[in-house]
Amino acid sequence: MPIHVELVSQERKVFEEPEADIVVLPAIEGEMGVLPNHAPVLTPLTFGEMVVRKGNAEERFAIYGGVVDVRPDKVVVLADVAESSFEIDEERAVEARRRAQELLDQGLPPEQNREAVLALRHAEFALKVSRRVQSSSAGRLRIIMDDDKANNQ
Repeated sequence: MPIHVELVSQERKVFEEPEADIVVLPAIEGEMGVLPNHAPVLTPLTFGEMVVRKGNAEERFAIYGGVVDVRPDKVVVLADVAESSFEIDEERAVEARRRAQELLDQGLPPEQNREAVLALRHAEFALKVSRRVQSSSAGRLRIIMDDDKANNQ
């Protein structure tokens, strides 16, 4: 029996897979694996990598906080911010990291310092996820959603 997975950010529905085999999430208390028929859980998420596997295919996402609602047949991730590893633009992330570091080096007031630290953390994590996927010896496979199929025809 597969598990239905939905990933939604504040801006949009990022991903949906109705028949995943396993979901690995960055729960606040540590990495959490979810298989079909998992006990119901509602838990906060931290910065981390979410992995969805279906057969030999897998898709990875950079998650920047949020909450997950796990049910026996469905996982709903409500992320503060989420990016597919296929959408991460390394050049943009490198530039964002440079700008954030520049701001921190200027000695900002505390309220602006927090924003710069979060921007730096976000950029560094996006680069980490992107580079991990690129260096994977297993190769990258992408789960194709029905909407993607329709858009590519």
